[in-house]
Amino acid sequence: MTGVSEEETVTLKLLKQKMHDFAQERDWERFHSPRNLLLALVGEVGELSEIFQWKGEVARGLGDWKEEEKVHLGEELSDVLLYLVRLSDICGVDLGQAALRKLRLNAVKYPAPTINK
Repeated sequence: MTGVSEEETVTLKLLKQKMHDFAQERDWERFHSPRNLLLALVGEVGELSEIFQWKGEVARGLGDWKEEEKVHLGEELSDVLLYLVRLSDICGVDLGQAALRKLRLNAVKYPAPTINK
């Protein structure tokens, strides 16, 4: 797989391509059915949940967390994101467009309160 530069702009399209290449180079595409990817995603969400399990409420910015805890959190968040991107690709869903559509639907369903002047 081609290396990823830290200066490279990260997009869903880039992640989709990188995940495709990663799976193809390892001959893993045969294992990447929607069901298998969903189960892997759920497992990663579980691992992410474990990080917070005994922390109680956590302040924004995680100011009292150790650096290695933040790095671990980033790794688990990345696992969730990467499986989600791969699942959407295998299912033929444009995740970016689907997310924008969902935001528009939510704006209608949950309108912002109007402020009386």
